[in-house]
Amino acid sequence: MNGTKIYGELTPCGGGDPIPMLRRKLIVGRRSSCDVTLRFPNVSSRHCELELINGYWYVKDLGSSNGIRVNSERCDQKWVFPGDILHIGRHKFEVGYEAAGERPVDDENPFARSLLEKAGLAGNRRQTSEPDPEPEPAPVPKPPTPSRRKTDSTDDDLAMEWLKDH
Repeated sequence: MNGTKIYGELTPCGGGDPIPMLRRKLIVGRRSSCDVTLRFPNVSSRHCELELINGYWYVKDLGSSNGIRVNSERCDQKWVFPGDILHIGRHKFEVGYEAAGERPVDDENPFARSLLEKAGLAGNRRQTSEPDPEPEPAPVPKPPTPSRRKTDSTDDDLAMEWLKDH
C-alpha cells in the first residue's frame, strides 16, 4: 500500500477481502465517515472503537444496538489478541496482527487506572485491601420558609373565633 503502515487486519470469517487496520485508533460503523465502514443494517452508525495500546488491540462498544463480542463472549470492552474472533453486530472477523510487548491481563481495563497510578506515582493513596469508604451524601437543603403576610390583628382574632366555633 505505497508505504502505508498496517497495524493489523480484520479478515471476514465468511470470506472476503481482509480489511487493513491503518491507524492506531479506528472507529468501526455503518457511516462513511468511520475509519472502517461496514454497510450492514445490523451495524450501528458508530458501532465500536479499536485502539492499539502498548502493542495490543483493545475494542470498546460505542453504545451500539447489536453489541460486540470477542470469541463469542458479549462485552462492552475487551482486549483483542491475535487470532481472536471479533463479532460486530452479526458479522465475524478474525483479528490478525503481530503483538508487541507484554501481553495485558485479559480482564484489565487500560482506562481503569490513571497513568500516575500505573507508574506508581499516584500521591499518598492508601495501600489497603479495604474498599474506599462511600462519600457522605451532600446535605439536603431545607426548603425556604414561606413569607408570612402581615395581617391586621382583627383578622387574626376573627379567624381564631371562627375556628373555635367549627
